[in-house]
Amino acid sequence: MPYSLLADAVLLLHFAVLLFVLGGLLVVPLGVWRGWRWVRSFGFRLSHLAAIAFVVLQTWLGQHCPLTVWENSLRQQAGQMGLAGETGYGERTFIAHWLHRLMFFEAPLWVFGLAYSAFGLAVLWAWWRWPPRR
Repeated sequence: MPYSLLADAVLLLHFAVLLFVLGGLLVVPLGVWRGWRWVRSFGFRLSHLAAIAFVVLQTWLGQHCPLTVWENSLRQQAGQMGLAGETGYGERTFIAHWLHRLMFFEAPLWVFGLAYSAFGLAVLWAWWRWPPRR
């Protein structure tokens, strides 16, 4: 399988994780209101909390997301990215171009740390407000 397809697969996985983290917080109050029992599932809530905790901890430690590092390595092996990380529109696949536009932003690391920490606190608040059930 070509490296560019593997890189796209990792990017799609990364996007799915992002949707799980963002969507998880949105479906908890909606699900409680609508009577969806699965939103109070301990396994779902614990995995959601663990996912955002991992993101927050990584940001505080100044580390890059392992999925981003893996994707970049695959893109480099596919010849879609230089050693310094530069890339162009013509060198990426259609999927990579649009998902990167949706997922990645240029900002100082502290901005991401603040945003992720605030989101993590919102997840903790939801855990307290609508606790999971065993």
